[in-house]
Amino acid sequence: MTSERLRADLTRSGLNLIGQALSIFDADLRLAVANDQYQAMFDLPEPLTRPGTSFEDTIRFLVERGEYGPQDDPDAAVAFRVEQARTFQPHYFERMRANGRWVAVEGAPLSQGGWVTVYTDITDMKRQEALLRARSEELSEQVLDHAERLAAANRELAATNAALQEAQRVLTRTEARTRQVTEMVPAHIAHVDADYRYTFSNRRLPSIFPGAAGEIVGQTVRDALGTETFATLQPWLDKALAGDPQVFEITHPTSGRRIRIALTPDRAGQGVYILSTDVSAEVQAREALAHAGKRSLAAQLTSGMAHDFGNLLTIILGLQGRLAALNLPAAAAQDVQATLAAARRGATLLDRLAKISGQRELSLQPVDLPALLRDLGTLARPSLTKGTTLILRLDLPKDQVLLDPGALQDSLLNLILNANAAINGPGCITLTARVSGEWIELGVTDTGPGFSDEALTRATEPFFSTKKGQGSGLGLSMVYDQTKLVGGTMRLDNTDSGARVTLRLPLRPVARQMVLLVEDDDTIRADIREMLTGLGHAVLEAASLDEARSMTDLPGLTMILSDIQLGDGLGLDLVSGLPVVLMTSLPATDPLRAGATVPVLTKPFTPARLATALADARMPA
Repeated sequence: MTSERLRADLTRSGLNLIGQALSIFDADLRLAVANDQYQAMFDLPEPLTRPGTSFEDTIRFLVERGEYGPQDDPDAAVAFRVEQARTFQPHYFERMRANGRWVAVEGAPLSQGGWVTVYTDITDMKRQEALLRARSEELSEQVLDHAERLAAANRELAATNAALQEAQRVLTRTEARTRQVTEMVPAHIAHVDADYRYTFSNRRLPSIFPGAAGEIVGQTVRDALGTETFATLQPWLDKALAGDPQVFEITHPTSGRRIRIALTPDRAGQGVYILSTDVSAEVQAREALAHAGKRSLAAQLTSGMAHDFGNLLTIILGLQGRLAALNLPAAAAQDVQATLAAARRGATLLDRLAKISGQRELSLQPVDLPALLRDLGTLARPSLTKGTTLILRLDLPKDQVLLDPGALQDSLLNLILNANAAINGPGCITLTARVSGEWIELGVTDTGPGFSDEALTRATEPFFSTKKGQGSGLGLSMVYDQTKLVGGTMRLDNTDSGARVTLRLPLRPVARQMVLLVEDDDTIRADIREMLTGLGHAVLEAASLDEARSMTDLPGLTMILSDIQLGDGLGLDLVSGLPVVLMTSLPATDPLRAGATVPVLTKPFTPARLATALADARMPA
């Protein structure tokens, strides 16, 4: 048992030893904690004493049972008391219940929101007061005796109230500390009941599931995350509610993030504890590492052979070229041309082999994506098998986006030609493009036989091919590499009619920025200014921290690009309400750089890397 759980159990046990009834409702008007006397005093059914129970349900039960006497309009009586609770004020009053017993009610607000209420049964005290009034003249001795007993009871009550106040203080502090700790964790921690309704949340849901609300207590999982995500989660939740812990990963359909979720059954009550963490970076690193290992192995196996094979191809191409220049018989000339074509194909293959382990560079540019895709369609259609059609379905905004146009065209053309080869006859290839949340989603589907189970698992491995000796096995591997390079994802699956490859690329809108460039080296500042203006941005310049500070409130300024180390201070001090990108030559392990909370560019950098950093700085977290 964890120390937090032990303290919670000790607190509950202590509250149960108090003679008075106690309840605590949170700011959302839901029960946070109650002791056993609370249930016993008001004879409440078990469901109304569980954490998460709504204040309205409890009041409705008491009104309908007659706890507040006859009501002409029960709904109005419930609504009146719920509205009182929403504008809660400290109070103390005494009232007679429907069963004839008297209760004193004392309530106080909590600093974290919500309130604590203590209920004391004062029936005996009221009877004593009545007896004193009725027989004070006849029973003076009894009056004195009762007065003494009443005084003793009051002293006992005061001591109990003091203990209760201390318990309330400790409970409030423990709750606040627990909530603060959970809100610092870079994960979403929550509890849902058997109806999939949140009874606790550390308010970190938006950091894991972008677009979700922060305050979700009282909402169902379907309301908080949407129907599609809930449909994915429900089978796992049902297993956990049945008592079987679950750990699994899902892909958030809107953001494309990979989320790992752990479900732990609530042994002390009904419901499930949920721990959700964003493992996108981990999954991408794991995939990239595995792919890089395969690529490195392939490069090691082929590098030596590629050198010798290249020499042989050079000789073959030279000899066949000389033969082609001779006046040969038609059949022989045809054979020579076939040999030349095969040798040139071998040269192309060697170029691909060289790129397996070569360093790749981004070349992001402002791109009119619909126009690029239409041009691609024009380029690809003449290469398709007779009878095979290429359909473009584009649902894209008109604004330009930052992309690597050459790499994207190569990738999509590769996918279209692969689909054409898979169809092996008349058919249809469809290229779709749309914006989905923070992503550009591109899909290539065909009416072929679809991917085999082995291909779905191994298609991105270097040299894996299903073309029976007709393919190099490098096409999908290159598409995978180019997609990962720009921070995207690639998914292979089958539809009812054939195969589908889906690429998701980060949506980086191109927008004209007013950039404050802060750099104390005149030459470097001039070079970076040229990069910024070349990307279409307007530039204001500052050569020092003091100068930059005097310009941060200029009208129209939308972004700051600053060196970390300036002659009169640190560019880190400029981090404020505007998007900021820092730049430095310091290594990644340097404390100044490691402590930065904004994007950092390593000098020197290319215009493409600068464009990426500026675009990402504007993207929502």
